[in-house]
Parts: sequence; C-alpha cells; structure tokens
Amino acid sequence: MTTETTTDLVSTRDGSGAMFDRIAPRYDLLNRLMSLGLDASWRRRLVRSLLQGDVASSEAGLLEVLDVATGTADVAITIAKAHPGARVVGLDPSREMLAVGRRKVTTDELDPRVSLIEGDAQKLPFEDGRFAASCISFGIRNVPDRLLGLREMRRVTRPGGRVVVLELNEPERGWLAPFARLHVHHIVPRMGAWLSGSKEYRYLQRSIQAFPAPDAFAAMMVSVGLTMESTTSLGFGSAHLFVARV
Repeated sequence: MTTETTTDLVSTRDGSGAMFDRIAPRYDLLNRLMSLGLDASWRRRLVRSLLQGDVASSEAGLLEVLDVATGTADVAITIAKAHPGARVVGLDPSREMLAVGRRKVTTDELDPRVSLIEGDAQKLPFEDGRFAASCISFGIRNVPDRLLGLREMRRVTRPGGRVVVLELNEPERGWLAPFARLHVHHIVPRMGAWLSGSKEYRYLQRSIQAFPAPDAFAAMMVSVGLTMESTTSLGFGSAHLFVARV
C-alpha cells in the first residue's frame, strides 16, 4: 500500500511545479498544437510591450528583466534576442521545465545573458526595484495567491518599469466564443492527454475557466499599486495581454 503525505499532496497539486515536471518533455509541442501556433506570436507581442519606448531606451542597452513562471524559457529567450543588451532572469518552480529551458538557452548560445533559477512567484528572491521590467506568461493562473504574486512582481520592478501579464481566459462574447469554449473544454484536455500520456492537461481547462474576467484581473493589478496602461484581447478573446507600470 502506498502512503501519501500532506506534503506529497501539496507538492503534486494541480498547477504545481511537480505537476509541470511530469509534462515538461512535451510542453512546447502541446502549447503549439493547442494554441494553433498563436502562443508564439502572443509572446512576441508581450516582449514588444515590455521593452517598448522609454523602458527600452532608458537603459542604453543594459536592461535586466525578470520572467516569472518562465517554464521552458521561451519568453526569456525572446527577450534576449529582441534586445541584445538585455540580461534576463527566468524563474520557475518546475526543475524539469527549467532543464528543458537550459538546453534551449545553450543551443541559442544565450548562456551569458539568460539565467534560469528555481523559485516561487509568491516569494521572489530578489531585492526591491532590481529589474527594469518583469513579466509572466501563461503562469499567473497557477499562482495560488495571485495578489501576492503581483505584489512581488511590483516590488522587484523599479519605479516606472513595466509589469506585463499574458494569460489565457475563456471568451464569453462574440460569434467565435462557443467554438473557443468547445476547444478549451473538450479538445484541449483530450489532445493533452493523448499527446502527453497523462491527464494533467485536464487542469488547463479548469484553470482557464476559473481565471477572472479581464476587467476583474486588471482591477487586481491596480489594487496592488500598479497603473494600467492597456488591456488587449488576443486570439478572439482566448488570451489577454495586461500592461501596467510601477
């Protein structure tokens, strides 16, 4: 008989680092297929918002940027490629996801400028105001205390710097909304289970469904002291990009 402790249950809960450890080898492929390839363009748009205008120019090419819930480091790598003078720190609770990310960083010869570390979004191991900007993509819905995660991102971002969030959500309006809900509720979990050989991607359906509406989440960002610059709907409302300043 197998005995499962409370610690085991917590460490392997839906959305935990341990859960993502189990799906890390196929995570990138699953994202491409389930988003119909749109996730890559959404990430590029996040990076443009993060580094645009005065944030990019004020550092004269000496940016230090934080990517929370970096996963397999797609955003961290995109930031480094978009801004050759940037140094990027990617943080994630999943060791296996970070292992995949480190291989990609090495392949792209970005080791000197991209550092990946294991850590908790709710307790960032950095001093106040260290980063010129910070971001999180497809990860804030997995943070147990979202307000605390947002407060931490605000804390470690310097005054005037941007905090950018990219997250999936369930479209409620528009003629494509029923098709998007069908995709999230049925196609996504089935495809994930089929490709990964596990049922962890059933969690994706539940987490998207439970995520706050865009206006409500923007209000959460304001409540931690951020100033909203824009909220942009992407993919017919299946994702939103939230751009704010400290």
